[in-house]
Amino acid sequence: MASLTLAQKILSRHVGREVVPGEIIACPVSMALANDITAPLAIKAFADMGAERVFDPARVALVMDHFTPQKDIASAEQVCISREFAARMGIIHYYEGGDAGVEHALLPELGLVGPWDVVVGADSHTCTYGALGAFATGMGSTDIASAMALGEIWLRVPVSIRCVFSGEMPPFVSAKDLILWLISRIGVDGARYKALEFSGAAIDALSVEGRMTMANMAIEAGGKAGLFSADAKTLEYCRLAGYPDPQPVAADAGAEYESEVVCDVSTLQPLVACPHLPENVRPAREADCGPIQQVVIGSCTNGRIEDLRMAASVLKGRKVARTVRCIVLPATPNIWKKALAEGLIATFMEAGCVVGPATCGPCLGGHMGILARGEKCVATTNRNFKGRMGSLDSEIYLAGPAVAAASAVAGRIAEPGML
Repeated sequence: MASLTLAQKILSRHVGREVVPGEIIACPVSMALANDITAPLAIKAFADMGAERVFDPARVALVMDHFTPQKDIASAEQVCISREFAARMGIIHYYEGGDAGVEHALLPELGLVGPWDVVVGADSHTCTYGALGAFATGMGSTDIASAMALGEIWLRVPVSIRCVFSGEMPPFVSAKDLILWLISRIGVDGARYKALEFSGAAIDALSVEGRMTMANMAIEAGGKAGLFSADAKTLEYCRLAGYPDPQPVAADAGAEYESEVVCDVSTLQPLVACPHLPENVRPAREADCGPIQQVVIGSCTNGRIEDLRMAASVLKGRKVARTVRCIVLPATPNIWKKALAEGLIATFMEAGCVVGPATCGPCLGGHMGILARGEKCVATTNRNFKGRMGSLDSEIYLAGPAVAAASAVAGRIAEPGML
C-alpha cells in the first residue's frame, strides 16, 4: 500500500479504494451546503434535473447568511425560495434569523462537520472545514444540486503541496499572517486545483479556530482544499461541538507531495494584503496608505471568539478614530453571546465600534458597510478584489484582528506596537 497524503487518505476512504492524484472519481459526500445567494440557483438546477427528494435531509445544510437580515426585496425572495425548498424536502439543517450565522463558522460549531468527512458547498470558502481534517471544497450551484440529489460528486483527486510552519509566533502575529505569508509566497494561483496540507510545530500549537482561518483562505491561493491533521485538539473541539465519535486522521509518513514550502514563523511581523489581490502582502509597518474610513472585524475568516478577544484586547481603553467607522460582526449567535458574557461587546461599543448581527454583510459588498468612491478599509475578511466591498474606486487591505483594531484607533494602517 502506498503512503497517502491527507487528501488521498480521506477520498480513498469514501471511494472504497486507494485513489491517486489526477484521476477523476465519483465520491460520496458527508454534507452538501448552500447559502441564500447560491441555494436558489442550486434549487432551480435540482428541479431542472427532475429530482424529487434530496439524498438525505440530515446531510444537506442551507444557511441564510450573505444578504441577511434581508437587505431588500430581492434578497428576501432568495431566502423565501430556500426556506420553502427546505420545508418541502424536510431538510433538518436550515438556518435563518436568530439561529443563523456565517455558514463556515456555524457548521463546525454545531458539530455538523468533522474528521474524515467530504464536504461540498456552493461557496468557495467551504474549504474552511479542512481545519477539522475534512476534505472540503467549494463548487458551483449546479454541482451542489447534483450532490443534494445523488449524495455524491465527481472530482479530480488533487496533488498536494506540503506547507511546513516552524517556530513560535511573535506577539500579535496570528494565523491570518501565516496564510497571508503563504499566499504572498506562492501567489493567488500557486495552488490552483491542488490541496494545501499544513504541518509543523507552529501548526501543532495553533488553535482549531486559527487553523480554520488558514484553511478558509486556501482558495485565495487557488487551492482545491486546505487540510490539517485531526489531532487531539481537533477531536476535543469536535466532541464539544457534538460531532459523533470523531477519529484522528493524518498523512502517512513518506507521502509524495508536488512541492514543499517552509516558513519559520518566529521571523514574521503582522502582515497586510494591499489592493487588489491577497498576494500583494507587506508588513503592516510598511503598508501605510494614508487615512482609512472603515474597519471590518468579522467574516468566516476572522469572526470567531478568539478573533474578537484579540481585537478587544487592542481596543480596550482606546477610542476608534472619529474619521473611521469600525464594524464588528461576531460570526454566529453563540459567538455573540460569548462576546457579550466576556465583556467584549461592551469594550467594542465603548471604543466607538458598530456591533452588528451574525452575517457576512460587507465582506462581499452585500450590506452593513459598503465603501464609497475613494474610501479605504482594513478588513479581517478574505478578499480584497477591486470593487469587492463597494465602489470600484475603493480599496481593501486584509489583516488580522490585531492590526484591524489598531488601524481603527490610528485612523490608518497600524499594528498594536505602533499605537
